[in-house]
Amino acid sequence: MKRFLRGATILWVVFRFGLDGLVLDSFQKPGLRLLARMVSVGRRLDAPRGQRLREALERLGPIFVKFGQVLSTRRDLLPADIADELARLQDRVAPFAPEIAIATIERAFHRPVDQVFGAFERVPVASASIAQVHFATLRDRQGIEREVAVKVLRPGMLAVIEKDLSLMRMMAGWVESLSADGKRLKPRQVVAEFDNYLHDELDLVREAANAAQLRRNMQGLDLVLIPEVFWDFCHPEVMVMQRMNGVPISQIERLRQAGADISKLARDGVTIFFTQVFRDGFFHADMHPGNIQVSLEPATFGRCISLDFGIVGTLTESDKEYLAQNFVAFFRRDYKRVAELHIESGWVPPETRANDLESAIRAVCEPYFDRPLKEISLGMVLMRLFQTSRRFHVEIQPQLVLLQKTLLNIEGLGRELDPELDLWSTAKPFLEKWMLERMGPQRLWRQLRAEAPHYAKLLPELPRLLHGVLRQPPAEQQQVLRELLDAQKRTNRLLQSIIYGGVGFVLGLLAMQWFMRIRVF
Repeated sequence: MKRFLRGATILWVVFRFGLDGLVLDSFQKPGLRLLARMVSVGRRLDAPRGQRLREALERLGPIFVKFGQVLSTRRDLLPADIADELARLQDRVAPFAPEIAIATIERAFHRPVDQVFGAFERVPVASASIAQVHFATLRDRQGIEREVAVKVLRPGMLAVIEKDLSLMRMMAGWVESLSADGKRLKPRQVVAEFDNYLHDELDLVREAANAAQLRRNMQGLDLVLIPEVFWDFCHPEVMVMQRMNGVPISQIERLRQAGADISKLARDGVTIFFTQVFRDGFFHADMHPGNIQVSLEPATFGRCISLDFGIVGTLTESDKEYLAQNFVAFFRRDYKRVAELHIESGWVPPETRANDLESAIRAVCEPYFDRPLKEISLGMVLMRLFQTSRRFHVEIQPQLVLLQKTLLNIEGLGRELDPELDLWSTAKPFLEKWMLERMGPQRLWRQLRAEAPHYAKLLPELPRLLHGVLRQPPAEQQQVLRELLDAQKRTNRLLQSIIYGGVGFVLGLLAMQWFMRIRVF
């Protein structure tokens, strides 16, 4: 019944804001346009279409707002008036009353807000679908007064999200049981992944932990700033972090007037994304323009500022390895290797003919090489790849859904900043360096260091174990010694093989690195 009521509410909002007519108007057939005019009779739809769409998404709740945020970055797919209105969803959702924010803070810290902060600005500086942000000041543990940003969770979010997720689970079940592509698309697993990310976003302590992890990961990369978290003032409903002073990256003219290098910002964004994905396997998965600013402070001029860490993506080592090999194969235009990787990973049935898959992938990707970003629609590439995957029964990987969403965000942002950006050339040097590190002796040395504590624990135990063997009765000792001698012979042979193989492996690595540095890809 709850799902039915929520579905009815969605249909009512669609009708109330005239979104049905908006869809029908987009078709060219005269009959559908006539139907659009008929269904609009008796309704006042004076507001512009972009405004009606934005207000409808706000009315429907956080899941729909996030959908609008993703759409807002795709100006290549949307008319300008709709894209401009949807951009307001990034940080200008209607705020809730400051009294509610103050009550939430006081409930979290069990004292008046004036005792928590030296000063607290009642008017929020930004408001989004899940929370809103107020500026304040406080004294840290050293007694130094710090400017901070206070993020307060929007009330009643859990109930709304649960209703929408319940409806999505039901619809996913229908798709999986009724659609021919249902099992391949794994809609229920995708919804489950989305469920996890949304519930994580409702816990601001978890978001604070995400921010702290990203801040540590990015310390050695002088391209991005991430705010410091004040753990003494963090609660599931309230998060206090360092106040960042920057200009939203969407205000391109203002950044140009300040002297920022817009093309470099676009390249830096690609580098930051690939670093987080392939080096760390832990990436900011909500990189729409509302969450990215640019510092104009003299000490950090031109660096990106990341905000809002409620949604992060993670990748396993095998995921990173597979994706990196795919990217390298794409950059080399080695479509046969791409097809082989899909078969080896089990993403396509084992009986799939590699030559057929190679030919299909080549037909999709080859037209887009050596083109600037303004001439590439990643959305179109993904759509054609989806059609190809359907033909070859490729299984969708739910753990990569966030990566795909973030990649679309990055492309939309790059298209706004620098339409001439060559996405492939920008990413290629990073992947070249990363692959060399993955295959080189540095990785072997890191693995040995990681295993060192285990060996350090094992070595002191060897004398006691040997003493226990020697104290056994003679007959048993003879049998044990014979077994030990046999084992020692096998070990010697194995060690010889390992030494010879290791020497050959190291020489091969050195030769390969020398060759790759001369002619990579």
